[in-house]
Amino acid sequence: MAEKKSTPAAKKPTASGKAAAPAKAPVAKKAAAKPATAAKKATVKSAPVAKKTAAPKAAAKGKRTGPTPEERYRMIAEAAYYIAEQRGFAPGDAAKDWRDAEAQIASQVGK
Repeated sequence: MAEKKSTPAAKKPTASGKAAAPAKAPVAKKAAAKPATAAKKATVKSAPVAKKTAAPKAAAKGKRTGPTPEERYRMIAEAAYYIAEQRGFAPGDAAKDWRDAEAQIASQVGK
């Protein structure tokens, strides 16, 4: 003789003809966590951290702190242009404009 397996209760249709949702089981509330007392808390002291040296970060990693040669050249060229513009692009000594621009950039950037 074969035994019948129990199946969940069938949904009964409501007055609108749709099946009613099965009732949910009540959910038990979790107990509130009790705060730990001072005696139970574990205290962990961290070891002292060594101080870092005062060397600049970029210099310490071997990185360049100033502009690259290409950037420096571009800065000088732009400064020379503005020097020539100040004198109204009148014919003059372009090499002097360049030297003045180099001096101006060197004083601003260094080197």
